[in-house]
Amino acid sequence: MQGTIAPSTTPIPGKYWQWRGHRIYYVQAGEKHTQRPPLLLVHGFGASTDHWRKNLSGLCNDFEVFAIDLLGFGRSAKPKLEYSGDLWRDQLYDFITEVIGQKAVLAGNSLGGYASLCVAGQRPDAAAGLVLLNSAGPFSENQPSAEPEALQTEIEPPPPLKANEQLQKLLGDVVKWIFQQPLAQFLLFQYIKQPWVIRQTLEKVYLDKSAITDQLVEEIYRPACDSGALDVFTSVFSTPQGEKVDVLLKQLTCPLLLLWGEADPWVNARERSNKFRQYYPQLTEHFLRAGHCPHDEVPDEVNRLLGDWVLSTVMG
Repeated sequence: MQGTIAPSTTPIPGKYWQWRGHRIYYVQAGEKHTQRPPLLLVHGFGASTDHWRKNLSGLCNDFEVFAIDLLGFGRSAKPKLEYSGDLWRDQLYDFITEVIGQKAVLAGNSLGGYASLCVAGQRPDAAAGLVLLNSAGPFSENQPSAEPEALQTEIEPPPPLKANEQLQKLLGDVVKWIFQQPLAQFLLFQYIKQPWVIRQTLEKVYLDKSAITDQLVEEIYRPACDSGALDVFTSVFSTPQGEKVDVLLKQLTCPLLLLWGEADPWVNARERSNKFRQYYPQLTEHFLRAGHCPHDEVPDEVNRLLGDWVLSTVMG
């Protein structure tokens, strides 16, 4: 890897790709390398390619790097569909085969980690390697973890209600029922997409509060205002769960790197690490002083670890 370059906070302009009749937004940076696999960066729930801006600029000197907006998020189309890991798996697989044109190293945060794992486990001809950053997804023997389930429990009620713990508990108990009511879904979505609520949620899941900028809040807020964003939100919460993480790990044949933000309140990093090791013992992992989104909080460290691992393990 070359010397560290300070990550840019200015997003690189992207372009559009047509997939199943829908416009998909992606960003491409760096030159194609004959000896090095390209990287594909996949965002988490409610985020977009913008969330990878520090990684695109930090990795593009050594790799050809792509970042993509999953269907339903960012600048991609938001049609009324049943959103699921299978849908995003197919989107990522087709993007790799049609646009990138060769096996890629997939790197995914949270929900994007789960979608990337679906590709690597079920479409091995597309994956040269897999990097999971605080990845979401349920194991067979326990309840779902990380987003979007965590979003339900981490959303603060409005300030007047905060003092009433019983009300908070009641909100937690009935939240599943609430999500089935169209009017309640609409009202909840209008609430959680407010910039001050986005900032409040980020403050819970970021260790370094200085990384929570007005730009970051705006990048999450803007797509939430798009036509169709409400339908995506409600679909993600009502869609049946996809394949279990342990089943996918048993299917995995490519190298695996886990990068954990240890201060993540949504993911117990050490506990989940043990589960991953149980099903894929030959993985590499690092624990970082960061929250749910280590790639945005400690980008220099993530870029270095990711790049070095690709050069030593994927290509080694």
